[in-house]
Amino acid sequence: EAFTSRLQAMLLGVVLIYMIMASLYESFSQPFIIFFTLPTAFIGAFFGLFITGKPLDVTGMIGLLMLIGIVVNNGIVLVDTINDLRRNEGMSLNKAIMRAAPLRLRPVLMTALTTILSMLPMAFFGSDGGQMMAGLAVVVMFGLAFSTFFTLLFVPVVYSLFDELAAKLGRRRGDAKNGLHEVADADA
Repeated sequence: EAFTSRLQAMLLGVVLIYMIMASLYESFSQPFIIFFTLPTAFIGAFFGLFITGKPLDVTGMIGLLMLIGIVVNNGIVLVDTINDLRRNEGMSLNKAIMRAAPLRLRPVLMTALTTILSMLPMAFFGSDGGQMMAGLAVVVMFGLAFSTFFTLLFVPVVYSLFDELAAKLGRRRGDAKNGLHEVADADA
């Protein structure tokens, strides 16, 4: 029952995060760009549990919930910077990505490292009572380490793919509208 309720909480958390981001970005695609980092976080979390020999218990599930929020935050920082550079500086997509990644590298790494280092004692050096929270710490540490690396790679790539797709769809819509206008003009 505990696993089911944590899984439901995790799914509800993802849906709520998506809804908030979709409303703030005024876009349905940009939250998906950020969510592409979540699978890497989960891979890292399960890899960490595997190599440390810790089971996925209730505290580990709580760690997964925490991990979703932290990882999404790192993606938001990067996507928001790319958007700002494009909108306010008038940069092209590639220039904005090339500028945003190094600009946000330090804050993303600082967030990840401070979180990972603060969890280190809980994961490996806790007393008997502290071992209860070791699963949470391992999940957050390894998941965040994996996702931080891949956030800096995946988010720019997925952002550019979504941008290209939107441009192609926009051209098709424009072509379809122009075709309708040409037919209407020919009938007149």
